[in-house]
Amino acid sequence: MGQVSMAVAVVGSGYMGKGIAQTLARGGAAITLADRDAATARAALESMLEEVRVAEEAGLVPAGSTDAVRERSRAASSIAEGVAHADFVVEAVPEVIELKHDVLRVVEAAARPDAVIATNTSAIPVTDLAAVLERPERFFGVHWFNPAPYLPAVEIILGDGSDASLLSPVTALLVAAGKAPVVVADTPGFICNRLQFALFKEAALMVEEGSATPEQIDGVVRSSFGYRLPFFGPFAIADMAGLDVYASSYATLESKLGERFTCPPSLRARVDAGDLGTKTGGGFLEMSAEQAKDMAERRDRSYVALAALRDSLES
Repeated sequence: MGQVSMAVAVVGSGYMGKGIAQTLARGGAAITLADRDAATARAALESMLEEVRVAEEAGLVPAGSTDAVRERSRAASSIAEGVAHADFVVEAVPEVIELKHDVLRVVEAAARPDAVIATNTSAIPVTDLAAVLERPERFFGVHWFNPAPYLPAVEIILGDGSDASLLSPVTALLVAAGKAPVVVADTPGFICNRLQFALFKEAALMVEEGSATPEQIDGVVRSSFGYRLPFFGPFAIADMAGLDVYASSYATLESKLGERFTCPPSLRARVDAGDLGTKTGGGFLEMSAEQAKDMAERRDRSYVALAALRDSLES
């Protein structure tokens, strides 16, 4: 983890806000926690420091993290005071658009003209949130994942009015904090939650119709395609499995479960053209034969290592 010096205000000191604040502080930022009143912010600061202390004792964060976060963090007397001198403001209040609008109005009025403002929204389009701002060009989505200190990905979302040239220092700050930022489109749910909630909906339907129990679904997922996901995304997995296998499976699923399982046109077109994934060369990721061979070897090593790790953690 590198170090980037930047003054950051985190507005909203709940679970996610504290996680974001402590992670950025460990990356070198000077943090101000702000909330609806000074007492709430002070209590959140003490709670955050205790969380870091416990994590440090457990070996989950580097030695010295508690002292570093304490030295770099303070509680604000108000939202306006907290953001007044910040280079970067992260709004992390609950996922209610009216509440976020109210807070963003206060933030924009009090922040420096050159400050970058971001929202930690899980699914609300950034363009919708920017509707109340006078300067939407300095506003972005910066979607962290729970638990913020430990999951690497951060989705950066550009709204219709966002100026991408302002992102460089924010990206550097996130990388210094050990994160893997990815710029994504401003669509509902962005990438992660659109996929995650689609999966959960189908899982819930299976339980509701009596096809499986929650325990069965969790058990199968974590020991089947869940095993693959730490190392490969859905397109790599499909390319390795065989696109023709996927297309045939969609045909069966659609015949029994309806049009929500219709084969995606992009998959159908590839199969019809003879592109079956890595076994014919190509696939969605268009890997060469040598790249496909290397990936398959890495896949096997990764799964064996994951099995050993899981056994050691669960024993």
